[in-house]
Amino acid sequence: MGMNMDMSGGDNSTMPPHHHPTTSSDHSHDHMMMMMPMTFYFGFKDVELLFSGLVINTAGEMAGAFVAVFLLAMFYEGLKIAREGLLRKSQVSIRYNSMPVPGPNGTILMETHKTVGQQMLSFPHLLQTVLHIIQVVISYFLMLIFMTYNGYLCIAVAAGAGTGYFLFSWKKAVVVDITEHCH
Repeated sequence: MGMNMDMSGGDNSTMPPHHHPTTSSDHSHDHMMMMMPMTFYFGFKDVELLFSGLVINTAGEMAGAFVAVFLLAMFYEGLKIAREGLLRKSQVSIRYNSMPVPGPNGTILMETHKTVGQQMLSFPHLLQTVLHIIQVVISYFLMLIFMTYNGYLCIAVAAGAGTGYFLFSWKKAVVVDITEHCH
């Protein structure tokens, strides 16, 4: 049961066990295509990483890919926190609105609400838009890397995201509005 046979009876025993051969419509051997694995595996032979020309074949290449993916996931977490900080710094037109609300024993309390806005046609908003695009592209790259089902690369994504969150999220400012009663 250790050998894989293609549809014409040829031996494909050199193929990784996670790949299942299929042929194109003309059934020729020259147009072999590999199906994507649908189970987790640990290996470093013939692992395509995002692009068809970027194939991992050695343990050293897998180690390099692990470090690169780990750093990309860390960068993604840092970018999320940096965008939040930039958004807070770029907020303009802060207004405070006070309105009466019923209090205990028939009293009237004044509740203050803070309204914050940002101008659409401004450099900070343009920068936020560009950073958002970069963040979305990186997030899809990380998802596609995880979807290779390669255990090493999946660990790199998870460990990089966790490390990035640990390193950057403590800077996240939590603002508590003591006048806010509706959470």
